[in-house]
Amino acid sequence: MIKLTFCLVRLPHLSREEFQRYWREHHAPLVRARADILRIQRYVQSHTLAEGEAPWLRASRGAPEDFDGVAELWWGSMADFTHRSPETIKAGAELLADEKTFIDLARSPIFLSRGLEVVGDSA
Repeated sequence: MIKLTFCLVRLPHLSREEFQRYWREHHAPLVRARADILRIQRYVQSHTLAEGEAPWLRASRGAPEDFDGVAELWWGSMADFTHRSPETIKAGAELLADEKTFIDLARSPIFLSRGLEVVGDSA
């Protein structure tokens, strides 16, 4: 499996609550509607808890400020992830156009990975 991890920072004019509501109620259905075209097998949104919920956690590690959430998307293979057709190009462009309305893309790291389970049922 190929996993895309997208660490999201909201645009400055949005509160965290506004950002997370839009992401959950507007963007998630857009992704769901295009999942088959884009060959996405799984999509998970992790919404950061209220600001200040655990400041000691970040402070204990000297970590940077929180992200507003993390999106995780899985594909069965690199071929599925890189597949391009007129439909996938259009669907990807539609999602990117929507992301630009609520995500500060320049401050939101994104990367691909393969998981290595260390603790859990199959470890």
